[in-house]
Amino acid sequence: MQYQQKLEDIERRFEGLNAQMADPSVISDGEKYRKVTRANSELSEIVSKYREWKAVSENLKQAKGMILDADGDLRAMAQEEITQLEPRLIQLEEDLKVLLLPRDPNDERNVVLEIRAGTGGDEATLFAAEIFRMYMRFAESRGWKVEITSQSDSAVGGIKDVTALVNGNKVYSMLKYEAGVHRVQRVPATEQQGRVHTSAVTVAVLPEADEVEVKWEPKDVRLDLFCSSGPGGQSVNTTYSAVRLTHLPTGVVVSCQDEKSQIKNKAKAERVLRSRLYEIELEKQQEKIGAERRSMVGSGDRSEKIRTYNFPQNRMTDHRIGFTLHQLDQVMEGKIDQLVEALTTHYQTEKLKDQTAHGEAA
Repeated sequence: MQYQQKLEDIERRFEGLNAQMADPSVISDGEKYRKVTRANSELSEIVSKYREWKAVSENLKQAKGMILDADGDLRAMAQEEITQLEPRLIQLEEDLKVLLLPRDPNDERNVVLEIRAGTGGDEATLFAAEIFRMYMRFAESRGWKVEITSQSDSAVGGIKDVTALVNGNKVYSMLKYEAGVHRVQRVPATEQQGRVHTSAVTVAVLPEADEVEVKWEPKDVRLDLFCSSGPGGQSVNTTYSAVRLTHLPTGVVVSCQDEKSQIKNKAKAERVLRSRLYEIELEKQQEKIGAERRSMVGSGDRSEKIRTYNFPQNRMTDHRIGFTLHQLDQVMEGKIDQLVEALTTHYQTEKLKDQTAHGEAA
């Protein structure tokens, strides 16, 4: 196989990381242990797949040997095994090619999810609420935890904007392609003449930064306390539990009023602030990332769409990859696994093409 030496090196590194995870000096150093376990987790899938490839290769070699040396029934059994093993070996090699692609270092991270109503007035806020519910249902199906940090509701029961922390396994890798403008086409409940209206919602997906990656001086952050205005009952509204953090050097402002506890609100707000500052640092390090971040949600205009949700036709179309599902009712219930898989496959295929082209050029 073309990449076998590279895979052998990865397997040795994986075994070395396993040894470090059992080392008391590493275990006692929280930051180092976190880095080692993350690196170990990133390699575990590829090592598991490579070990399976080696096992299948060995079994296939033995089966081919039996074809030459065995008679009758044993030869028939060997041929049947070869018929099963050959396509499995090809599939494993394709899987390994994908796994060897340069990894997005943020794929394993939790995310800060931001949803805002764009063009379309009240109808846009109603759709923002439905989009947020869609992601909540999807997160629930994956076993992820969602914590709302701030939410501004509209007078008609929609959402003007909402920010939430999503925690779980490979959250960013599955949600990163959701960033952009989501367009809805449908007849609003308030429409008297049955006309289809078009509205838009913007979605941003930010990788959550570790505390050790983004630090600030206390003097750089202004803390303001105020009474919560959202749901939560009388006790929430009469105590200064809501928190607003302003990072003075950058002007980034984050607020959280979801919890009754001021301490919990402050902790959540710090997580969001840390992620936004982490994103700013990425922009400084790599201008391309900065350009992508600035264009992620555009202006919220209908024309800047990545996806359209057409309710009259029960249709969802992702315009980036030309993918259409006539199951919009299921999509809005959070059943977006097929869409996520299609997006991931598309962009992995594009990376494979680029890698192959660069290899041929070299």
